[in-house]
Amino acid sequence: MEGLTISIWVLGLLIFVALAFDFMNGFHDGANSISTIVATGALTPKQAVAFAAFFNFAAIWVFQLKVAATIGKGTVDPSFVDYYVIFGALMGALIWNIITWYYGIPSSSSHALVGGLIGATMIKAGSGAPIVWSGFGKILAFIIISPFVGFMLGGLLMVAVAWAFRNRSPHQASKWFKNAQLVAAAAYSLGHGGNDAQKTIGIIWLLLISAGAATTDVHTLPNWVIYACYIAIAWGTYLGGWRIVKTMGTKITKLNSVSGSCASMGGAISLGLATLGGIPVSTTHTITGAIVGVGAAQDVKAVRWGVTFNLVVAWVLTIPASGLIAALFWYIGRGIL
Repeated sequence: MEGLTISIWVLGLLIFVALAFDFMNGFHDGANSISTIVATGALTPKQAVAFAAFFNFAAIWVFQLKVAATIGKGTVDPSFVDYYVIFGALMGALIWNIITWYYGIPSSSSHALVGGLIGATMIKAGSGAPIVWSGFGKILAFIIISPFVGFMLGGLLMVAVAWAFRNRSPHQASKWFKNAQLVAAAAYSLGHGGNDAQKTIGIIWLLLISAGAATTDVHTLPNWVIYACYIAIAWGTYLGGWRIVKTMGTKITKLNSVSGSCASMGGAISLGLATLGGIPVSTTHTITGAIVGVGAAQDVKAVRWGVTFNLVVAWVLTIPASGLIAALFWYIGRGIL
């Protein structure tokens, strides 16, 4: 923090930018929550976004702030963060989200935020950037682990359902899962809200620490920060990101009520476990892995592997790309803030 002071208007501006990122997170990643139930026709698009937004917000009463703690003090040393770093990190993540939304690429808002934070910190500190490797290392590891876990759970659930309904006709199974997939989508939306809203809570917490308005104890966070972040992500989900819904719901593999339920529940279990463990994983990676898993469990040829490969390339690029954008905006911030 190096003795920098921050004016009320700059603090307010940065909190607004953080909430704008949170809104864009919901707008960008809301497709993850609703793609399966829209693709299978369980709900209309308007019903689906309202459904997902409600459960995004309801996560406020389900999960503790463990993910916020990881972002707030488990990625970079909080004592090294100033408002220029926060500005760069938020702008890097926000712009990368807009770019990927425009091209319909379901990249990770979470990793865009982490990449922005790392990039802005590194450009400030040079080679001596105080990255907390115990936290950042987990985030890097789960770029691989979270889609793999989603893949395995989605595939295993699909196999289990096929065995359980082996004596039922496809019509009977489809009728049962028409309602079951709503439960699965609700669980996934809870996990999405619980994991992703907390990332913005962690950033605002870092900002308040740098301004001397909060301590490093997550339990001292003002309630308005928590509620504002959950409202912002739910509102973004409500408005929806229809370009990405098309990619997630139709381009990777063809979904029906059974496979859609398995994909959503596989993603939900993965997200729930990660959130309880305080690990900020990508909801995009998780649901994509689950969708690929249910497709592969039915027929390896049912998965459009070319589309999947393009998504993986975007995932690999997210942290460095958002980091570079954040570094640029760190310089810009020093000139305008």
